Amino acid sequence: MRRRLINSTLAVVLVVIAVFGVSLVIVETRTISNSAQESVDSEALRLISVVESRLLGDESVNPGVLGEQIDPRRYARIDIPGRAPIEIGERPEGSVMEGVARSESGEKVTVQESRSTVTDEVGRTLLIIGAVALLAVIAAVLLAVRQANRLASPLTDLAETAERLGSGDPRPRHKRYGVPELDRVADVLDSSAERIARMLTAERRLAADASHQLRTPLTALSMRLEEITLTEDLDTVKEEATIALTQVERLTDVVQRLLTNSRDPRTGSAVVFDLDEVVKQQIEEWRPAYRSAGRAIVHSGKHGMQAVGTPGAVAQVLAALIENSLMHGGGTVALRTRVTGNQAVIEVTDGGPGVPADLGARIFERSISGRNSTGIGLAVARDLAEADGGRLEMLQQQPPVFALFLSRVTRPRQEPEPTVR
Repeated sequence: MRRRLINSTLAVVLVVIAVFGVSLVIVETRTISNSAQESVDSEALRLISVVESRLLGDESVNPGVLGEQIDPRRYARIDIPGRAPIEIGERPEGSVMEGVARSESGEKVTVQESRSTVTDEVGRTLLIIGAVALLAVIAAVLLAVRQANRLASPLTDLAETAERLGSGDPRPRHKRYGVPELDRVADVLDSSAERIARMLTAERRLAADASHQLRTPLTALSMRLEEITLTEDLDTVKEEATIALTQVERLTDVVQRLLTNSRDPRTGSAVVFDLDEVVKQQIEEWRPAYRSAGRAIVHSGKHGMQAVGTPGAVAQVLAALIENSLMHGGGTVALRTRVTGNQAVIEVTDGGPGVPADLGARIFERSISGRNSTGIGLAVARDLAEADGGRLEMLQQQPPVFALFLSRVTRPRQEPEPTVR
């Protein structure tokens, strides 16, 4: 591209020099020739006037006197009636320019000059024009190289940026070049890089969330399947299989929920559901794990409440809180349901040391954990809660108290049936 720009610029400059240079040479040649001819004619007129004035004053007319009145490079011949011709200088050879002047008394003056002087003057003019043209060509080449570099270097940078995007490096460069068209391309590439970065972040986040959210339920499901393979009691097999199927359905709902949130976190699928059933299902699912750890999980508070939300998402939030208490807490884990205003609240607390003071509200941020864990669970739980219009808060650090707030549905008051008499 650089070579093309340089060649095209140089071609334009050469065409301009050829057109205007030839015209200038022709004009200058004619101007120099006309000027030289006018100078010879003027010399003849001046010399004839000197001759006339001396003849009228009865002064002598000789080569010595007239030689001072003429250019030494020129030849002059003075013809006076009744006298011998007077010659001044050497007669030029070859092509000459001639100027003739006559007086009323019959005197004649002829002035000649060799055309070589005109040729020399034209040659010097052509040399000057050629030097100017050469300087113009050099300046054009330098300008073309500069312009080519100005255009080619940004294109190289943009190609490298596009190559980086193709290789999986979505970092925008935010570099501009002062050329509107190239800056527009750079804007589009930077916007594409930001979109790709957001997409990659969402994909990595989805993978991390899915891994974290499915790890414990899959472990519990595998434990139940192992129990099914070890028992010979048909009733126990049916009971465990029913629970396992319920867990599979919940896992399917969790996966669908994670996929929905990754596409559009604002999309919700809230319905009216029985809060007691979700709490009971979580307690039954986690009781074996707590029993294995020598701990207990209990439920207290108000019963019979209906809330608005996605049952699978609410179950997943409670599972994250219960798992958090199992991993980081201590003692008995208590789930308490209560009412505040038009909201149903589920509190999860335990007898452990609580949340360190330096974490505070940052406990819901991703990659923030008081111990060696992923720091994803509480962040995903808050996202799931907010997707259906609820919220997840930490009410107390020591001992830890986490609360899930959901919109409560009030059952309509039933009017007594009229008595028929």
